[in-house]
Amino acid sequence: MTEKDLKPQKVFHFFSEINKIPRPSKHEEKMIAFLKAFGEQRGLETIVDKTGNVLIRKSATPGMENVPVVVLQSHMDMVCDKLVDHKIDFLNDPIDSYIDGDWMRARGTTLGADDGIGCAIELALLDSDDIEHGNIECLFTRDEETGLTGAANLQEGLLRGKMLVNLDSEDEGLFYVSCAGGKTTTAVFDYVREEHQNLFYICASVKGLTGGHSGDDIEKKRANAIKLLARFLYKEQQKMPLWLAQFNSGKLHNAIPRDGSVVFAVPFDEKERVRVDWNIYCSEVEDEFHVTEQSIAWNMGSTEKRLLIPYMVGEKIVRVLQALDNGVFSIVQDDILGDITETSSNLASVCTDVNRCVITCSQRSSVMSNLENMVNTVRSVFELAGADSITHSDGYPAWKMRTDSHLRDVAVECYKELFGKAPKVIGIHAGLECGLFASRYPYLDMLSIGPTMRGVHSPDERLLIPTVDKIWQLVLKIIKNV
Repeated sequence: MTEKDLKPQKVFHFFSEINKIPRPSKHEEKMIAFLKAFGEQRGLETIVDKTGNVLIRKSATPGMENVPVVVLQSHMDMVCDKLVDHKIDFLNDPIDSYIDGDWMRARGTTLGADDGIGCAIELALLDSDDIEHGNIECLFTRDEETGLTGAANLQEGLLRGKMLVNLDSEDEGLFYVSCAGGKTTTAVFDYVREEHQNLFYICASVKGLTGGHSGDDIEKKRANAIKLLARFLYKEQQKMPLWLAQFNSGKLHNAIPRDGSVVFAVPFDEKERVRVDWNIYCSEVEDEFHVTEQSIAWNMGSTEKRLLIPYMVGEKIVRVLQALDNGVFSIVQDDILGDITETSSNLASVCTDVNRCVITCSQRSSVMSNLENMVNTVRSVFELAGADSITHSDGYPAWKMRTDSHLRDVAVECYKELFGKAPKVIGIHAGLECGLFASRYPYLDMLSIGPTMRGVHSPDERLLIPTVDKIWQLVLKIIKNV
C-alpha cells in the first residue's frame, strides 16, 4: 500500500499536511495560523478565540437547511515523544510517517494521529463541495494533552449546535458516552547536595518498555519504568547504606514511563552484591511482565563520582516512589459502561536537579468523589514522606452519560446500516474534552468516536488505516441524518 492508495484520499491528504506543521502542546501557533488561513481562503466563517481555539462554520447544502447544527471537534496539539536516540526538533521539524501494512506509523516519534486524524476529517469535510449536510461547526481546540486549556477556556455562546461529535477516540466500533475526570499532583523535595568519600558510584537504567496512555492503557499491566527502578533501590536500601544522586524518568503526566535511569552510591564492599542483586531482579521482573514487556533492556555500570542527595532525603524519595499507588484503584459499577477502570493513578515522572526532586502523578476517575479520594491518597503519601511542597492542578471534570441521547441513538442506527452490526456503547477512562464542554454547555448531546489507534502517546503510536474510512463514512451519515 502506498500513500496514493489511502482512502479516504482527502482525509489522508490533510493528515499529511497537518503532520508537516509542528504542534506540540502549548506550542500550537503554527497550527492555529494554518487553520485560520484554511477557513478564510475558502470563504468560511472562521473565528479564533482569545485562547487560540479555532471554530470554522460551513453552511448547509441546499435542501438541508433545517437539519440540526452539528459540532465536530478535535484537538490540534499532539504528544511529542521520541525514542531516546532519535533526533528531532518538535518545534520545527515535521513528523516522518510511513505505511506498514494496514498501519501508519512514524519513524522514531509519536505519529500525531491523536488527534491529527480527527482534525483531518474535519478539514476534508470543510473542503468538500459534494457532501450533503446541514449547518456544521468544526471546532479545533488547543492544548488538550497537557492541560485541556482550550476546552477549559472555550467561551460561552460560541457554539450554536446542540449536538457534538468528538473525534478523539481510538477504537473504531466503540462509541464513548462518558469519560473520566482527572487531576495532577506534584510534590517537591528540596535538598543541598553533599560530597562523600570512599563510595562506589553506579548508574542503572531500563528502557524498551511498552509505555502508553495513562488512561486507556493503565489496566493492561504494563511496567512503569519509575516503579521498576524504585523497587530495586528500595530492596537495596534494606540491605546496605545507599545514597541517591540522580533519578530521572518519565516526561508527561498522561504517559506511562517507558525508560529511566538512576545514579546511586554504595560502600565499595557492597558493589558486587548490588550487581548480583540487579541480575536476579531483572530476571524476576522479566518473568513478572513476560506478556506485556518483551523488549526490556537493562543496563548497570560504574560511573564517575558526583555530589549526592543527603542520605535521609534520598531514602524518603525512594520510599515514596515505592509507596505511591500506580495502576488501577477501582472498576466501574455501571454495567452499561462495560468492564472499565473507574479510578486510577499513574506515577508519571521523576526529575532530580541540583537542589530538588520533582515527582508528578496523574489521577483519573469517572466518579468525582473517588477522584478526590485518589488525589488525597497520593497526597497523604507525600505528606508522610515530608515533601517540601505538594500542589494539584485545577483538573478537569468527568463526563456523565446521558440516558436520553438522540445523537447516540442516531449514530448507532447509522453504524448498523453501514456495517451490518451494532457498535459497542461504553465509557472511557481517558479524559475527554467532553467533560469540560458539558460544564460550559450543559445542554450538549455528545458522542466520541474515532479510528483505531494503538501505542498512543509513545513512539509506537500507529493508526489502523482501514478504520479511517469507516469513521469518515459514519460521520457523513450522522450529519445527514440527525
